[in-house]
Amino acid sequence: MNGKLERPGGALYYEVIDVTPPWAGEAPLIVFHHGVGATADLWAGWLPLLVDRYRIARFDTLGFGRSAVPGPGFQWSLDGLADDVLAVARAAGAERFHLVGESLGGTVALHLASRRPEELLSVTVSNASHRGGSIQRAREWRAFVAAQGMAAWAAMLTPLRLDPSRVSEGQYRWFERVQAEAPADSVLDLADMLLGSDLTPALGAIAVPALLLAPAQKPVRAAGRHGRHARAHPGLRAPGLRRRPPRLALFARRSLRPRPAGIPRAPRRALNRRPREAHTPAERRLTRGARRA
Repeated sequence: MNGKLERPGGALYYEVIDVTPPWAGEAPLIVFHHGVGATADLWAGWLPLLVDRYRIARFDTLGFGRSAVPGPGFQWSLDGLADDVLAVARAAGAERFHLVGESLGGTVALHLASRRPEELLSVTVSNASHRGGSIQRAREWRAFVAAQGMAAWAAMLTPLRLDPSRVSEGQYRWFERVQAEAPADSVLDLADMLLGSDLTPALGAIAVPALLLAPAQKPVRAAGRHGRHARAHPGLRAPGLRRRPPRLALFARRSLRPRPAGIPRAPRRALNRRPREAHTPAERRLTRGARRA
């Protein structure tokens, strides 16, 4: 199912995918929110891993893709973007839902989780900042685009957002083309809005399960900010802070695949540091299963 919702900034394109088995009952909904300069197609690689258990809703953020372009002078706000997410969830028939956001979408997810936690089942945030002042390079975008145009901006940004050695040539070129075709006003005005935002005081109000994902390098966000998210709200999980090359959330989807039989890596390492004779019988069975996997 796809359609358009009339929002203050114009028509918002969305689609809902439901191929869950009819005998499984009503599946929970995941809403995907992409970042600046992208479209809902960003999430295409995630769908095969999720559609057997979840209903999926994804949408083109206003200003991009098949949604209306509000144009210069539009009053962008995190409240307005969060309301767009809720409108999509309602169109999909969900009262509560999981929210996954990348870049701008991740900041909106944190904002919504702090303001309306009763609407959410969980939030997953990738490559996003809770403080706009920490966003790297975005302050330079307006002058860069004015001087060289969106195609040059996309060519400059894409190798910073994607590691060419870890994505296919097709993925890389698709993302560069989508960014080059993005309306400059939408990109630059949203960047200005993000630069003026600070969610630090609100992080403690997040009362839903939250997962933070970050590469070691990001063109518009410092990886260390996710550690500050977690320190501001101890309930947040931030497992992605190990050093790794930059890679868009879309192409890191393999992390969602089920882990082989056995126990998670961190407890496994803790067990391996103890002499085997000190393990309980249950621990021995678990570590044996992990080695077989």
